[in-house]
Amino acid sequence: MALQWLILSYVVAAEVAIAIILTFPYPMLLKKRIVSLVSLILNPAASVVAFSGFQLLDIYWKNEHRLMCSSEVCTTTERDRYEKSIYKAQRNVVLCAAGILLYWCIFRICKYHKDIERLEELEKRCKDE
Repeated sequence: MALQWLILSYVVAAEVAIAIILTFPYPMLLKKRIVSLVSLILNPAASVVAFSGFQLLDIYWKNEHRLMCSSEVCTTTERDRYEKSIYKAQRNVVLCAAGILLYWCIFRICKYHKDIERLEELEKRCKDE
């Protein structure tokens, strides 16, 4: 069970690194190369969105079918286990949301740079005419 969260945390860490790399002010030629490389990676990396969405649905289902431990009959061990599972679920929701949000940010940054490049080429063509 923990392997999927470990993989997702590594993917989110990689997305953070990519987002930081994309936002650094590089020379134009290097920036174009980085954006084109990241754009090639984005298509296969879209599976992160589906994976995170599936994990969110799984967390929701488990939350709806979780045994409640709110009565006085529960022992302290059971109450601690219940609270720990709630905290882990909350952490995992934040991790899934971060994965989806970072993917969207990286996608928009790449699209923004491609639009700027296209507009610069259009401006250059208009000036040449």
